[in-house]
Amino acid sequence: MTTTTTSTTSPPLRVGVVGLGWAGQQHMEAYHALDGVELVAIAGMEDGPRADLQKKFDVPNVYSDWKDLVAAGGLDAVSVAVPTFLHAPISIGALEAGLHVLCEKPIARTAEEAEGMVAAARASGRVLEIAFNHRRRGDVEALKAAIDDGTIGRPYHARATWLRRAGIPALGSWFTNREMAGGGPLIDLGVHVLDYALHLFGEPRVLAVSAVTHSELGPRGLGGAVSDKQQVGSAYEVEDLASLLLRLEGGGSIVLETSWAAYRSTGDEFGITLYGTDGGADLRVVDYAPSGELTIFRGNAEEEIDVSVEADPGRGHAAVVDTFLEQVADEASWAEHDGSLALGRARIIDAAYESARIGAEVRLDNDLTITDGEATR
Repeated sequence: MTTTTTSTTSPPLRVGVVGLGWAGQQHMEAYHALDGVELVAIAGMEDGPRADLQKKFDVPNVYSDWKDLVAAGGLDAVSVAVPTFLHAPISIGALEAGLHVLCEKPIARTAEEAEGMVAAARASGRVLEIAFNHRRRGDVEALKAAIDDGTIGRPYHARATWLRRAGIPALGSWFTNREMAGGGPLIDLGVHVLDYALHLFGEPRVLAVSAVTHSELGPRGLGGAVSDKQQVGSAYEVEDLASLLLRLEGGGSIVLETSWAAYRSTGDEFGITLYGTDGGADLRVVDYAPSGELTIFRGNAEEEIDVSVEADPGRGHAAVVDTFLEQVADEASWAEHDGSLALGRARIIDAAYESARIGAEVRLDNDLTITDGEATR
């Protein structure tokens, strides 16, 4: 009797990247380094960088227009790493073409746009994942492990921040145009802070938001440089500092503060201070250090026990790409990965901007559901 063995090796996953900037290059690096994945197409408008990246990553197909990349076919998944106003149209177009999508943060300019993206993911039955890479830092993961182990008890309050002294991305660019960006540091940096704070708390529902925004330095041409990069000739139309109070289900609270420009210590600093029923924690990252200073506070009035935790740097975008590809490989779980978590973040940011506009607390409607590709409440 002869037994025939048939190879069950899966064909490589074929991926593309739309966007040639820093974020897009992080996706390209991650895909290029993996076995079982082929980076077969990139798209972007800049001729020089497109040619350089094609050569660096040995990409067979390049396009100036993302629509041509999608229409060419032959892809399983695509990363979207472009300015915020393009997230929704490109992601929806790719999903409707049957591609899985990994999109950069924030998911979109508004919750309404995000709802359209989630609806498209559900209608197509494909994965929509958003790149929240800061929760994949080693220090954030170490803090999350300590919380999950009960080291500080139940977290009940936090102050989470990302602050810059002079870090407006580029005066006059799409970043400072409200229509194109959706907002300033709150939607740009604050969405990362919101994500890692709620992640560390265990994803409680946010019941209400009270917020203020300030635009004091940017409109005067302070806090950033004029750059030729992505210039649209816009006046400064967004905030340069935002402060929020989030009321959480179960009585918890988070104060979130973020700035592109403010008179404070020099540099770029982000982190979180957590207060728990049996301890506390403080994480500080200065100027994008690979690993920040993480301290756990325990003990009582008689004995203070403060422990410095050494954490590995973590893998950032590489870990995000790994998780996305794991989701794509597990067809049975596709419906679970439809962008809903990022949509929730967008709804909180929308509520914050509305609270700042009207000068009052805004309560969130947490009853959003999406069925048959339609977003309803």
